[in-house]
Amino acid sequence: MKEQLVTKKILKWYDFNKRSLPWRKIVSSQKRQYYTLVSEFMLQQTQVNTVIPYFKRFIKDIPDIRSLSKVQDKKLIKLWEGLGYYSRARNLKKTAQIVIKNFRGKLPDNFENLISLPGIGNYTASAILAIAFNKPYIPLDGNIERVLKRYLYLKKDKEIKKDNLIKKKIIFGVSSRSNDYAQALMELGALICKPISPLCYQCPISNKCESFKKKDFNLTKNIKKNIDKFFLLKVYKKKQRYQLIKNTKFNFLKNLIIFPMEEISDQKNFNQNLNFKMSNMNMNIKIQYLKNSGKFNSSFWVDEKKLDKYILPSFTKKIVKYLERN
Repeated sequence: MKEQLVTKKILKWYDFNKRSLPWRKIVSSQKRQYYTLVSEFMLQQTQVNTVIPYFKRFIKDIPDIRSLSKVQDKKLIKLWEGLGYYSRARNLKKTAQIVIKNFRGKLPDNFENLISLPGIGNYTASAILAIAFNKPYIPLDGNIERVLKRYLYLKKDKEIKKDNLIKKKIIFGVSSRSNDYAQALMELGALICKPISPLCYQCPISNKCESFKKKDFNLTKNIKKNIDKFFLLKVYKKKQRYQLIKNTKFNFLKNLIIFPMEEISDQKNFNQNLNFKMSNMNMNIKIQYLKNSGKFNSSFWVDEKKLDKYILPSFTKKIVKYLERN
């Protein structure tokens, strides 16, 4: 069958070209499940090269799911510091706690139970089932979507909708090596079928690729509209220390330490000092310098010269560095 031939070609390519990644080490099935869980959480919204050193540190300090379920939040966030999207770390710990309590310490091996766990959606559940349990799932990440769109030359809005892509991925077939095959497809997208200047002459399936035949590799995307938001950031400073608060107000950087902020609806005479991009939010920030200290339910004073001693998101650290320069 055509699908079987495609599968064999991709797996053969993978066997000779796969990257050596720490979560791909040959380990016991229990460790493989844990490595897959941690790496898939880290790889959400984050590139492989960025994740590698974080993953290595994480599993060295938190070697198994039981340790993860008991780890102190302070240590957990410190290990995650710099990866961003901190809700992933908190959800990872919650998932570990549920697995210990409800599944006898073993990651569930079915879709319904996996998707019920915090931070696990359709993609992550599919990836875990394929990679950790060798089940015939193809997780549809950005890399695999790109291969699929080009291979079948999917361009129209209705063709590139998620529901249609899920149906169309059947073209890739299945393999008894489901764990390798899922990673092979991801690897093909990451290393060969790149967003720009794909390496088609190194691709194992280019002879059947419609985009290659047409010499048209442009991709149509479902574009998320950027949302402009405006914030007033308040700076209270005494000597070399800044007053910060725990963020219980905004959905971004939830429960992390930030400067006191408020969203502004009226942007007249808004002279911004800083701009940040968070997901599809374009964050425009105006800084207001204030004397004394603000009255908050809980606040923290941090020394601008000792930032590394505190568990702070990179967003807050960048604000401090801007203030130091200005």
